[in-house]
Amino acid sequence: MRANCSSSSACAANSSEEELPVGPEVHGNLELVFTVVSAVMMGLLMFSLGCSVEFRKLWAHIRRPWGIAVGLLCQFGLMPLIAYLLAISFSLKPAQAIAVLVMGCCPGGTVSNIFTFWVEGDMDLSITMTTCSTLAALGMMPLCLYLYTLPWNLEQNLAIPYQNIGITLVCLTIPVAFGIYVNYRWPKQSKIILKIGAIVGGVLLLVVAVAGVVLAKGSWNSDITLLTVSFIFPLIGHVAGFLLALLTHQSWPRCRTIALETGAQNIQMCVTMLQLSFTAKQLVQMLSFPLAYGLFQLLDGFLIVAAYKMYKRRLKNEHRKKDTSSAEGYHKKKSTSFKETGAFLEVNEEVAITPGPSVPMDLCTALEPTSHISSCT
Repeated sequence: MRANCSSSSACAANSSEEELPVGPEVHGNLELVFTVVSAVMMGLLMFSLGCSVEFRKLWAHIRRPWGIAVGLLCQFGLMPLIAYLLAISFSLKPAQAIAVLVMGCCPGGTVSNIFTFWVEGDMDLSITMTTCSTLAALGMMPLCLYLYTLPWNLEQNLAIPYQNIGITLVCLTIPVAFGIYVNYRWPKQSKIILKIGAIVGGVLLLVVAVAGVVLAKGSWNSDITLLTVSFIFPLIGHVAGFLLALLTHQSWPRCRTIALETGAQNIQMCVTMLQLSFTAKQLVQMLSFPLAYGLFQLLDGFLIVAAYKMYKRRLKNEHRKKDTSSAEGYHKKKSTSFKETGAFLEVNEEVAITPGPSVPMDLCTALEPTSHISSCT
């Protein structure tokens, strides 16, 4: 590889590079999976999710972009830093370290939007963050890559996929705009479209994951270290995004949204950038990381959704038990009150019906006031 590093111990690529066996070149079918299928998935998914967006709430996020600012800080502040630290900590090979860093500098992916919908997050913030991070990637990607590769003395020029970023923006904004319009004109129909889109989006995610594994089998390598990094990287991103959102006093739906947006990266953009910047021989050592990251990213998302659903079901059961016990206590108290009232009425009725004993004449003086004693005698 032409990307040489200095002798500084801070460089993740100082370890001696071993030549890995060169597998088959990336097939055209692989590119088809990550372009055509991803574009179709993105368009349909963003249209259906756009049906949940209200223009009033969207405009509120734009006017007061505090949540967006926190999300962008996580996306282009935390994720590149985490990628750099992982590359150093695991002493990755030069090609692998660059692949990890490129992934950390990519904007958020649309997969986070469907997961945000499933965990009842802030959909307006999620779509706004995805759009803003993709737009900011035009300047932040080259800046972050320049800053973090500066200690490595990288000789290889990294090609920023500006065309891919533009296509992503178009696939984001146009379907979302149509979805917002449908939600404004036909709110009842938009709810049906949203439910169908959520199901179709989940199916498409699974299809892309399976197709990516099958068609990219020639690009995998058995480097356990790289697979470990691809497994923990999205997890650290989710946790770091959630903690930063929590520290900035965001609401719980926003915390869940920012956490998912931070850990979910744009896999297609990372693959495209690596393909534009490196040769097929170098890609053999690189492409396995974004593919593995994408799979673990989906796995983490499904686990987060499952954990949230279990948590919501537990809360629902607890509320149901509490309401049932409260209702039982109310009925028991009401029944006891009725019994006490009935007993009281029965006693009064008996007192009213049963004649009392006659007062003897001798007791007249005891019952009469002292001033009238003379009348008794």
